[in-house]
Amino acid sequence: MTAVIKIRNLEKTYDMGATQVRALGGIALDIEVGEYVAIMGPSGSGKSTLLNILGCLDVPTAGSYELSDALVSQMDDDDLARIRNQEIGFVFQTFNLLPRSNALGNVELPLIYSGLPVAERRARAERALAAVGLDDRSHHRPNELSGGQRQRVAIARALVNDPSIILADEPTGALDTRTGEEIMELFNELHRAGNTIILVTHEEHIARHSCRIVRFRDGLIESDRPIEEEVAV
Repeated sequence: MTAVIKIRNLEKTYDMGATQVRALGGIALDIEVGEYVAIMGPSGSGKSTLLNILGCLDVPTAGSYELSDALVSQMDDDDLARIRNQEIGFVFQTFNLLPRSNALGNVELPLIYSGLPVAERRARAERALAAVGLDDRSHHRPNELSGGQRQRVAIARALVNDPSIILADEPTGALDTRTGEEIMELFNELHRAGNTIILVTHEEHIARHSCRIVRFRDGLIESDRPIEEEVAV
């Protein structure tokens, strides 16, 4: 296996007025191509901070982050924008859909920044919606969709540029249990198709869909075990 993500001595400190808050305290982590990793921990443990750094939405205070053997700290703004648009797909708890755009328009959005022609954008967005089972809802706006359908639109948007890595931050947090399980089955299918998935969750039954669970506490990695060992604990 090849590590697509390599983190060494990663630290993140925030200035809160006269106080410094340490979100990450010098962690090391490798994630292999095609892995399905759940990141768990209590509120304030550093898991969402790590996800933001992995997604190139934030920068560490110290340490190194290599993505596909390239140091992220040496990338310029254009490189980072390309990674966020083409190599990494983001799925959030709150969906982050544009309320005035229909499902198709929301899924098309990353392709607009890619500069693709309108016809190709439309065709790729339609394929992404079909892949999440929403080809019959393409012209519905978010307020005309259920929570599960809105999250499927968000997943289709994350997939439309065919990224190799999917980052999901509490993707079932706003959903009921049954709908959450449907969304997790969709993530399972994406993993079987070869995607690398990194999922932040505070729910044990959601984390058990993964192949490996990394637990955080106070900005440090408390444990890092394959799911087989987690089940045995």
